[in-house]
Amino acid sequence: MGKKLLKVLGIVLLVIVVAAGGFVVFLTAAEYKPAAVEYIDAPTLGEPETPGDSVRIVTWNVGYCGLGAEEDFVMDGGSGDGRPGKETFYAYYEGVLSELGALGADICLLQEVDADSDRSYNFNEVEHFSEGRNARSSAYALNYSCPFVPFPWPPMGKVTSGILTTSDFAVEGGTAERIALPCPFSWPLRTANLKRCLLITRYALPGTEAELVAVNLHLEAYDDGEGKAAQTAMLFDILEEEYAKGNYVVAGGDFNQTFPGTLDRWPIGEGDVWAPCVLEAESLPEGWSYVFDDSSPTCRLLDAPYDAETTQHYVLDGFIVSPNIEVLSVETQSLGFRYSDHNPVVMEIGFKEGT
Repeated sequence: MGKKLLKVLGIVLLVIVVAAGGFVVFLTAAEYKPAAVEYIDAPTLGEPETPGDSVRIVTWNVGYCGLGAEEDFVMDGGSGDGRPGKETFYAYYEGVLSELGALGADICLLQEVDADSDRSYNFNEVEHFSEGRNARSSAYALNYSCPFVPFPWPPMGKVTSGILTTSDFAVEGGTAERIALPCPFSWPLRTANLKRCLLITRYALPGTEAELVAVNLHLEAYDDGEGKAAQTAMLFDILEEEYAKGNYVVAGGDFNQTFPGTLDRWPIGEGDVWAPCVLEAESLPEGWSYVFDDSSPTCRLLDAPYDAETTQHYVLDGFIVSPNIEVLSVETQSLGFRYSDHNPVVMEIGFKEGT
């Protein structure tokens, strides 16, 4: 009896090992491996407007419309699997779309936008955000593409997600650029993880040969810090290259790093709390500026449903602007994290002459 039991257990163990090995082989074969630079269609969707003396830009990590105030997530210390109920998901989506309409931005830099993911009921957010805000141009870059993400539990399943830039202006040449950022993860974890990138769109400025260059970004979150540092360094290099061409340059998004001085207002709490790295002011190229508003937090921890008194807050979202850009205003929209675990940040800019 004992030998039969051991034999059965051995067979079961062998089946598990073979199945696990087969699954790893499947993920390896299906791994998303983008090129260092890819050119993406950025079609004109309607009659475009022309940039004026000022341009209004919003950045918002919309959390795939799945991480509103009622949600928590196991990766942040909660228990949720990152998938709200279907009715709740659509309520979050409608809320995000409504807020984007109210903000009235000329350029929208959105992160965590799903195109076809199980966690967002395979709803094409790219198409609906582009059409819903009547964008004149739209460009989308994948940064997460996996046929089956095996974590958390229940598994996340299929994920097709990325960053989306929509605008009232036409993208120059109808083409955007996807620039691959360094991936800090090794095999096999890499196979089911994000492949971070920059999404670059260019807009003609009337009366000048210069372009307004918008860089949409979503930097690493769950690494040891080295990944974010390498990605940030590459970002700075690209920004300086664009400025050297005589362009006006704006980078905006979710940096997953706190902006200088914001920990004084929004300190990290005690205990086992996710603690982001800090963007150092002296690390910026000379003449460049971080632009953010820390009067309200831009991000919250998902260890529990949102509570304004007890939830851990951060300022992770904002912009970097080149020396030839004048910042007219910047404001974090305090939405109480109703529809996402991030609040949108809106900036209005002008263009300096002779710089």
